[in-house]
Amino acid sequence: MTASALAPPERTSVPIARSPMPTPGFPPTALDSAGDPIWVSDLASVEPNHTLHVVKGLEPAEALEVLGANPRLFRTCELPDAKADVWSSLVGKALGIEPGDSAALLAGRIGAWTFVYDDAGFTSPGPHTISLSADGSTAASSLDTINADASLSYAVNGEELAFVDVNDLDLGADLPGMPAELRAAFDAAGVFDDEDIAPGEVDHAIGMRVVCALAGLVCTLDDLRRITLTGVPFG
Repeated sequence: MTASALAPPERTSVPIARSPMPTPGFPPTALDSAGDPIWVSDLASVEPNHTLHVVKGLEPAEALEVLGANPRLFRTCELPDAKADVWSSLVGKALGIEPGDSAALLAGRIGAWTFVYDDAGFTSPGPHTISLSADGSTAASSLDTINADASLSYAVNGEELAFVDVNDLDLGADLPGMPAELRAAFDAAGVFDDEDIAPGEVDHAIGMRVVCALAGLVCTLDDLRRITLTGVPFG
């Protein structure tokens, strides 16, 4: 069925697109009202400083160790039904971590890709992405903060091939110089339709969507609850 054959949807909590497929890799049910992957915002506190890493070919425990987590503190993590309060992440509640005490890292593997979610942004794009990609792996990381800082790093075999400051991103000028795999992830991420975004600008959540699109993480918390998750306090 083509986009033109679809009847316009009724307005819901997810903004209606002004174009047929503003985020082609993500159905509306996979995104929250700000354009973030819904499983990420469901894990996060209300005003998060958080990072998402993905790496191809590493197991979750290996990825956590590369990021500097203590393997003696690793534990199988079952996500609770709700967060403790607006300041807590779902991972923090699962690990019994009070907000501000430390970061809570959550790792799992879906297909060929492992993800690590850092609820406090203690790990960041750049050096951590490069470390994850060592020994022939591909990795990407996205940081998003309450201060509107957002960045994205992409590395292969220990070499950073792209670093993007989302606030300075110009898709028309910057995309052609990116690696093909990363360009495809940007194409899938699209630009979330929001009336406050001017033509040619990108939305703040694009980095998180790009990382998820790269690793095929178009999922929900229910999907995460069906796989083995490893959690660890960090920092």
